Formats: sequence, C-alpha cells, structure tokens
Amino acid sequence: MGITRRTLLVGAGAGAVAVVLAACTPQPSPTTSPTATRPPRPRPTLAPGAAPEPAAWVRSAWSTDPYARGAMSYLPAGATPRLREDLSSALAQRVFFAGEATDPDRPGTVPGAVDSGRRAAAEVVAASSSEERIAVIGAGAAGAAAARALSDAGRTVTVFEARERTGGRIRSISGKDWPFTVQLGAWLSPTEDAGTLGGTLAAEGIHRIGFDAATGWSKDGAAPTVDGGPLKAALERAANAASDVPVDEALTAAGANPEDPALAAALAWVQATTGADTAKASSWYPPSFLPDALFGADGDLSVLVDDALDGVKVALASPVSRVAYDDSGVSLRLGTGEAQSFDRVVVTAPLGVLQRQGIEFSPALPFAQRGAIAGLASGFVETVWARFDEAFWKADADIWHVVGGDGPIRTWLNLRPVTGHPVLVGLVGGPDAEAFAKLGDDQALLGVRESLRFFVAETPSPSPTPTPSH
Repeated sequence: MGITRRTLLVGAGAGAVAVVLAACTPQPSPTTSPTATRPPRPRPTLAPGAAPEPAAWVRSAWSTDPYARGAMSYLPAGATPRLREDLSSALAQRVFFAGEATDPDRPGTVPGAVDSGRRAAAEVVAASSSEERIAVIGAGAAGAAAARALSDAGRTVTVFEARERTGGRIRSISGKDWPFTVQLGAWLSPTEDAGTLGGTLAAEGIHRIGFDAATGWSKDGAAPTVDGGPLKAALERAANAASDVPVDEALTAAGANPEDPALAAALAWVQATTGADTAKASSWYPPSFLPDALFGADGDLSVLVDDALDGVKVALASPVSRVAYDDSGVSLRLGTGEAQSFDRVVVTAPLGVLQRQGIEFSPALPFAQRGAIAGLASGFVETVWARFDEAFWKADADIWHVVGGDGPIRTWLNLRPVTGHPVLVGLVGGPDAEAFAKLGDDQALLGVRESLRFFVAETPSPSPTPTPSH
C-alpha cells in the first residue's frame, strides 16, 4: 500500500518534532555493552511505481529553524500593508527595524530585505553622529545591507549573528555529491532583472538561469499548466465584498472548488512561491499568482552577504536574547548571558522569531508594533534537491505542476534542460511546507518519491539508500 499525502503530513506530529529537536541538542552518550546488538530499524516502504531513490538529496527546514521560523511574510485576511510600516517604526530613535516583513514594496524577497536594511541604516545615520557604535542583529540580506551602509557612513558597526554562518535565509552549499551549488534558501525570483543584486551576481561570475517551460502532469500524463484565471476572477469579486476573507473562501464564494485537482495545483504554486497559506491569506491583499517563469542562479549566493560584510566586525554564534533601551543607549544581552552596550541597534530578526518572542524588549514594544507582529503572518517554503544517476522522467519541461495525487510536493523544477544533470528541485509552501519540515528523513524521502510518482516512465529497479546531506 502506497503512503499517502495525508499519512505523510499527519505523521509529522510530536514524535517527529522531538526527533528534530533532539538532533539539534547535545545529548549524553549512553553506555552500552560491547556485545550488545540492536535490531535493524524498519524503514517505511512505498508501493511499486514511485520514483527511485535519489543518489543524493538534501532539504531545507526553515519552518523549524529557531532563527528563522518561516521563509517570508504575508498578509492574512483582515490585515493591511500598514502593519509593515508599523513594524518598521523606530523606538526612541534607539531601536530600528529592518527585514523583508518591513518592506512595503517587495516583501518576501531578497531585494525587499536589502532595501529595508538600507532604509533602516539611513534612519540611523540621520539620528546619530559619526563616533557612535551601532549594533546590527542578524547577518542575513537585511543585516548585511544595513551594516554596509552604516560602515560606509563612518559608524562603528558590530553584527551579531545567531548562526555559525552568515547569510540568514540565503544558504548555498556544495560538495562532492553535487555537480553544482545547491540552493536551500532564497534563490528564485519572478523576473530576470534583479537590479543591483543581478549586477553583483554578474560581477562574481554567477549567472542567472531561467525556468520558463511549464507543464501540468497527472496520472494520465501531460496536462495543461496551472491556470490563474479562476483565482483572478474570485479575487476581483472579493475586492468588492463587505469584508476581507481568505483566498480559499473567496474561491468558494465565486463557485470554484479549491479541492479541484487543477485549482489545487494552482494554489500549490501560489503557496510554493509566496509561502502564504491560501486558507488564511487576504483576498484584498492577496499573494501573487506568478506566471510560469522563474529565475535562479548557478553559484554561491552567499557573496551577496559576504561582500557587504567585508571589513565589518561580525560575531557568529551570538544570538541576542534581550534588547534594553532608553534615552542614553542600548544594551544587548547575548545567549551566553553577556551584555554589551551600544548607542543604537538595527533589528533584522525574521517575523517568525519576533512572533515567538525570540528577543525580549525592555521596555516592551509599543502596542502598534506588537499589533503588527501579531497581525502579519509567517509564510513557509521548503526546498528539496534530489540528484539521480539517470533521468527516469518523461516530462521535458523545466517547471512541473503535479495535478492530483497524494504527494506533499506539487511543484518541481527540472534542472536537466538548464544544467545537463538529472537533478530535480521540489518546492512546497504554506502549511504543507511547515508539516514537511517536521518529517524525519525517512518519511521526507518517501514524500519526495511519492510526489514524483506520475513522472516515472516505467517501474525502476531498486537503488541504494542515499545518505541525506544537511
């Protein structure tokens, strides 16, 4: 019996969460007898016809990452863009906020994060003198942009990053299992022209790669690609309604069925590219339905952050747990218990971290800012990369939309046409992404194989079990 999408996602309960947390927490080594034996742990199995096991695979887990708690922000029903402005408001000209959630023009994107960092830096420069010491919390795109602008303006800057690496939700990895750099974080955009970011990539020899040939695929083979028409019509009708309702509710009111396989595939595309949960997202300020065209990159994107941080003091593995501020300055308490004083601070912590009160503020944030943090929604997007020894699929397009089926991943990018290598990249968004991130490796791998079932040209021969890379 094949494993179903419901089985996979419901299986991500307390047990799976405990495994994930245990993997991140040092545990004492148990004492065992030299002659003790342990029976092999049974592995879940799939019914015949699923995709073969990849030779190598790796996945993200931004939903469960304590320093991310999501991939991007969106507006739920009842919220307005004014919340982003409220969140970005400075406190006593001492505490400033940046990050994609504070950007009104391009939220949820790397360019939006960069713009927010530069905006916050300009506010700090206007409020400070050249001899002041400025702290920046977070070494992601927003933090790096703020630090660069502040350093160029003559301020003494220290960046505190909770992780042991820079980049935030930009994460490029490479290794012997992969013929090119793997991107587990933000690397896709809907337009080829990324402005100054595109120029930075080109200067570093990193090329943009495009995905623009799309197809739908069902158990019966090729199908039409996703259609945004029903969603557009429902949102146009919802715009004139008396109150803001979630996108799914707007579809139902317009006579559409969100459970229809073709429409479900379209909504999965929206969730995979925006992180929004269409059962909660605003129909007045809805997530975008992107055309079937995405652009990525073929190199190490950490250059976008590392170049900006060149010459700036960066303290890695230094999470900030508390920000205390008054008219005289700012005190930061680190996870180690150490306290450091600065004149001002730029906070670029992700929305999900702020919502879980990962940083304490003293005095407490004003009502408007707390309302903005509670009113915005954290979106979830997870990425899976799978390399196969040879292509088993029968679809030539480079964007695949799964229509129907039980697999949790309904959007795939086929890198073979653009790289020549049999590598597939799965994108899953919204609540399915949050649940997928909580799965153990065995269950997640089953989800990958089940999601690709429709694309198998013929029943493959068994292949060795891969070792997931992290």
